[in-house]
Amino acid sequence: MEINLLQRITFNPLQCGGKPCIRGMRIRVSDILQLLGNGLSNDKIMEEFPDITNEDIQACLIYAASKMNHAVVKAA
Repeated sequence: MEINLLQRITFNPLQCGGKPCIRGMRIRVSDILQLLGNGLSNDKIMEEFPDITNEDIQACLIYAASKMNHAVVKAA
């Protein structure tokens, strides 16, 4: 299921500076994450952006988590 949700995150170098967006729309993952971080509920976000769904918001969170979960190698 996680992989299916990640397919909702798209990249287009000609749109939003190549930043990750939701399903080819001009709604950036970072916009949704910022709204969540500011305390907006999924329902309120979907009210502000009627074209997105709960699954889109979940995809943003999974995408962000995947970017944070990478190995860091300390140089010697």
